[in-house]
Amino acid sequence: MDRVISISLGEVMLKGKNRKNFIDKIVGQVKRAIADIGYEKIFNDMGKIYILADYESFESIIKRVQHVFGIVYISPCIRIKRNSDEFEKAVLEVVKEAMEKNSDIKTFKAHTKRADKNYELKSMDVNNKIGGIVLKNTELKVDVHNPDLYVYCDVKEDIYFYTQRYKAHGGLPIGTNGRGLLLLSGGIDSPVAGFLMAKRGVQIDALHFHSYPFTSDRAEEKVHNLAKILSAYTGNLTIYSVNLLPIQKEINKNCPEDEMTIISRRFMMRIAEKISDKNGYNSIITGENLGQVASQTIDGLNVTNRITDRLIFRPLIGLDKVDIMDIAKKIGTYETSILPFEDCCTVFLPKHPSLKPRLSDIEKSEEPLNVEELVNNAISEMKIVKIKQEA
Repeated sequence: MDRVISISLGEVMLKGKNRKNFIDKIVGQVKRAIADIGYEKIFNDMGKIYILADYESFESIIKRVQHVFGIVYISPCIRIKRNSDEFEKAVLEVVKEAMEKNSDIKTFKAHTKRADKNYELKSMDVNNKIGGIVLKNTELKVDVHNPDLYVYCDVKEDIYFYTQRYKAHGGLPIGTNGRGLLLLSGGIDSPVAGFLMAKRGVQIDALHFHSYPFTSDRAEEKVHNLAKILSAYTGNLTIYSVNLLPIQKEINKNCPEDEMTIISRRFMMRIAEKISDKNGYNSIITGENLGQVASQTIDGLNVTNRITDRLIFRPLIGLDKVDIMDIAKKIGTYETSILPFEDCCTVFLPKHPSLKPRLSDIEKSEEPLNVEELVNNAISEMKIVKIKQEA
């Protein structure tokens, strides 16, 4: 009898012939996430991944593994051999541990999954065996409809008992759906957008625009801190930091005031596309939300889209702000995002921004600008920051 951590996979198990590649990705990311904690062995047993490690490290390992996409549940288990005489001992140990943690437990239900159909007992027989052990040795009663405690049993090459299931994020493992360049501001939305696309298997790096010295070093530091929080989910990431101020000054000098925001946004897309071309990103990710600000009306988004043929992901496009804030709180970015430091979008902000820009009008307004030179100069001056995965 020994202690292991079981990892339940979600939609990865539906991938057919590609399943092994997805599982290998998850195993690799689990190994990286817990490398500094240490473990004895990671192995597969009929559809689940298991970690054999020091029991004292289980809590730390579970917290790390919860951030690995592709995983839906994590459980600390007791494992016994199929022919072991420790069945009763293992059942009582997981049940008594659960009761020690929660004195309100009065009822239970056994729940068996028999992955190996060659096992001599059927699932119902295993449930009855577990139930008899618990009823004989504790004061718990059976409740098959609304139990206080589930006693889980997985019958595979070995047999695993557990009572706890820690929820993870699901999704797909990082790197299985290409690479994306996230336009990362210091606000609430863009970190959530990055998280959601990483959850779909996109490898994330970030592009941040500032307007130094109109924006402060503290504002830049805030973005780096957001990236560090994101890195717990995405792994190591790179931030391309671009000063937009020279471009904003030229727009302010040569273009109508009400078009300032949308033209600035188009320059951001030009810069994102050029960085993507050079570094192999096949998508751009933004935190835009339909109708939230002036540049995010349907007309504004349409005019911005015309800059690039590259796929633009806007995972927040139809979410309510409250929904976005809830996700930000859940992933740990919210408190940093609301720190009161300015960002580049507040510089030269028009009093009455255009809500229904037309492409022909915007293109005409941009004619006095040396677009290519402005973009190239901004990229030539950009700084690159490497963020290591946050433990």
